[in-house]
Amino acid sequence: MVDAQVLPVTPVQRRRIVVRGVVQGVGFRPFVARLAEELQVTGHCGNDAVSVFVEAEGPAGALDELVRRIREDAPPLSTVVDLTSDPLEPVGDTTFRIVPSRRRPGSRTLVAPDTATCDDCLREMGNREDRRYRHAFITCTNCGPRFTIIEDLPYDRPATTMATFPMCARCRQEYDDPRDRRHHAQPISCLDCGPTMWTETNDGATLRGDDAVLAQVQQVLCDGGIVAVKGVGGFHLACDPTNAHTVATLRARKHRPDKPFALMAADQQVAAGLGVIGTTEQRILRQAARPIVLLRKVPGSPIADGVAPGLDEVGVMLPYTPLHHLLFARGEERAGNRGDIGAPTPLQVLVMTSGNLSDEPLCRTNAEARERLAGIADLFLMHDREIAVPCDDSVVAVWRATELPIRRSRGYAPLPLGLPGPGPVALAVGGEVKNTFCLTRQDFAFCSGHLGDMLSLESQAAFATAVDHLTALHAAGPELVVADDHPGYAIRGWAERYADQHAVELVTVQHHQAHVMSLLAEHGMVGAPVIGVAFDGTGYGCDGTVWGGELLAVGADVALAERVGHLEQFLLPGGDRAVRNPFRVAVALLHAAGVADADGLELATQCPEAELRLVWSQLASGVACVPTSSVGRLFDGVASLLGVRHHVSYEAQAAIELETLARSAPAAVELPLEVTDRQLRLGQLVRALLGGIRAGRSRAGLALGFHRALARATAELVGQVASERGISTVGLTGGVFQNRLLLTELAERLEASGLSVLTHERVPPNDGGLSLGQAVVGRARSTRCRSPHEEER
Repeated sequence: MVDAQVLPVTPVQRRRIVVRGVVQGVGFRPFVARLAEELQVTGHCGNDAVSVFVEAEGPAGALDELVRRIREDAPPLSTVVDLTSDPLEPVGDTTFRIVPSRRRPGSRTLVAPDTATCDDCLREMGNREDRRYRHAFITCTNCGPRFTIIEDLPYDRPATTMATFPMCARCRQEYDDPRDRRHHAQPISCLDCGPTMWTETNDGATLRGDDAVLAQVQQVLCDGGIVAVKGVGGFHLACDPTNAHTVATLRARKHRPDKPFALMAADQQVAAGLGVIGTTEQRILRQAARPIVLLRKVPGSPIADGVAPGLDEVGVMLPYTPLHHLLFARGEERAGNRGDIGAPTPLQVLVMTSGNLSDEPLCRTNAEARERLAGIADLFLMHDREIAVPCDDSVVAVWRATELPIRRSRGYAPLPLGLPGPGPVALAVGGEVKNTFCLTRQDFAFCSGHLGDMLSLESQAAFATAVDHLTALHAAGPELVVADDHPGYAIRGWAERYADQHAVELVTVQHHQAHVMSLLAEHGMVGAPVIGVAFDGTGYGCDGTVWGGELLAVGADVALAERVGHLEQFLLPGGDRAVRNPFRVAVALLHAAGVADADGLELATQCPEAELRLVWSQLASGVACVPTSSVGRLFDGVASLLGVRHHVSYEAQAAIELETLARSAPAAVELPLEVTDRQLRLGQLVRALLGGIRAGRSRAGLALGFHRALARATAELVGQVASERGISTVGLTGGVFQNRLLLTELAERLEASGLSVLTHERVPPNDGGLSLGQAVVGRARSTRCRSPHEEER
């Protein structure tokens, strides 16, 4: 008989846990220490330049719970990108402690975005007994400015724009105490040692004293004035949205005739009186990023029609800085839903639009605001905390109970997105409009905030400043510059000059391939076989024509994409003039469908007769006409055919108003859209639309019928290609897919046919997401071009 072997039992285990992501300066080590104490785990934690490291010892169940809580309950400003847990030999620790930081030469930490004032700080700001009562710059480790105050790394106060505000003794005590909510909160301040605010008029008169300043601002707003308000990432222009005359004045001064203004509501209850708020909208409105959320307008809202003319939605955000909260509260004491912060002002909702003239960059400094906003604002609300880098408000729509990003900026930038693996440091410069750029480092992609359109020298200068700031933060000199294929883009010219000056490689990427790759990158599916449907307004095609209605097949070779289908080409008369004047596109569609006149259409009487004759002549001769397959232009043309919009003052205006009209339809008018030879054919569609208009059919019904015809035909074409190639996943990208009506119609049809559908959730489908895709393709092409010896080096 053999005795059974008795194995030793080890009740205590030890693990090394490494957490990568935004884990510096966000209270991560105190958070881990508190968890360890709660779970009765011993060991230590610390940080280095790229991670928080933990060595924890205790029962297996407690260690499992520690790992779960670190991942799921991380501090509000942190972002856990990666967490590893590996076994170690127990050493018998009896306590848990925070150990000194370790430095890795050449490594850089990740930077947190700016986030909204937390509930704890709001409670203190509303407590008359608290030393930060009504402090306009209250913050803690869990909230407040981060990205926009950081000038360099490591993230310490001397490397931020708070360096000029020495901490008082009480703030220093909080800052040094690991148990305090403000431990290592670099923006920490109070009324004794923090930034101050004041007002200025255009003639140079100033007023100081917080309560007096706020009272003056509130009075000017109530009296119908326009106030330039310095915020976290730049200036806003604020006014009373219920005053139609004031809204019209702001539009005239800002040179912004139609583009919608964003609103800031004092709280969610006020916001509910402006737009329809479901569960998802409520969650997004209140999340730390505090984006502008597109809401369906509430009937009977007091908001002037001029705030969002011609649209059935309005963009609403909640206050995200202490100063914003104070703008909606008088100085006298009052108990209420904001504690004692003050009684509500008469205005509980404000227009809060970007502080700039149209097509100019956002004003960042007090001097810029004085110079560039003097002709717009009646009063300036200034403060003396500098903004290191401008960062405009983010904008999101809601689709299928999740975010559909329209503009990714404040609250999100510069959070990284993961890449398939390491590669050269790439600077991808994005597109000509809705610009962002992307900087890659190791297996991370860092997309900038929204920078706007790159058509002016001022915008390009702001772009260069933002590039310098982000490359300095990451100590990453680009080894590769990536730009759009379009040879005429100003931003491509910038990229060429930058590559020459820095002696680095330049790679260009086709516009729609970049769109598809941005979608795959955000879903972690780079290299997977996918059919990308890229619908947008303008993209330089491989054949030199204007693309914008493309089906691209992509797969394991990330550098390549194959065009496998598209919208039938038609002529674009006058190029950019057609973009600004959709009636030109409408005439081009009629010409393409073999229709010789515009009789019975509104455009025939509302558009200049001489220009109409010129356009017909251009189309007949082909002079000054560019072939295009753009779905964005198709939307413009259909909008004009239906009498929705013949001239636009902002990008996609006609298409947005067409979607608005379609959503109002009780029923669709069925329209044909033929698919032959891998193309969406326009002739039957245009002729049926024309027939419906001439027969007096419902414009809204025709608009809805157009959306459904396009979705039905696209799904048919995708199905053909997917079946032939054995591909089961489809990605929908490009600015046209900001249209939730089309997105829903197409996604439902594709899913009903058994295909998986990818849509944007982290970067915009428009050109704001383009730079991410450029970076992915550019790095793949650069790596392919290197010899094995270069790779080894």
